[in-house]
Amino acid sequence: MATRLPKLAPRMGRRLAEEITQALGEQTVVVVGTNAAATVLPRLAEHLAAYAGLAPVTRRSGSSIRGEHPSRRGNKTLKRALFLSAFAALRDPVSRTYYDRKIAQGKRHNQALIACARRRCDVLFAMLRDGTLYETEHQLAA
Repeated sequence: MATRLPKLAPRMGRRLAEEITQALGEQTVVVVGTNAAATVLPRLAEHLAAYAGLAPVTRRSGSSIRGEHPSRRGNKTLKRALFLSAFAALRDPVSRTYYDRKIAQGKRHNQALIACARRRCDVLFAMLRDGTLYETEHQLAA
């Protein structure tokens, strides 16, 4: 900013840059209801999964409830990207263990992959929420 503003405003560029930097340093953000954030943030993860079409949907008709099935709604492009990402992640030992556990629970291949995609969606949301990069267990141990 200190190099750009003098080019745009030669007479007062440096002074503006200093004033902007000082004003930004003095700003504070007070968040009202931080306890509410603990309730809202997990719901946002669920909404992201629903938006991607990875959240299970209960099939209902009147008083008849027929169980859960994969959603046909949601962002098809995002769902496909997460599904293919989960399929490629089967080479990762952690993801493969999760996939094998789902298969052992009686899930079919596509059901287990959708569960892996949902898990990747949750991890992606946590990365966005915390502002962190993805780290494998091997990277964390090092």
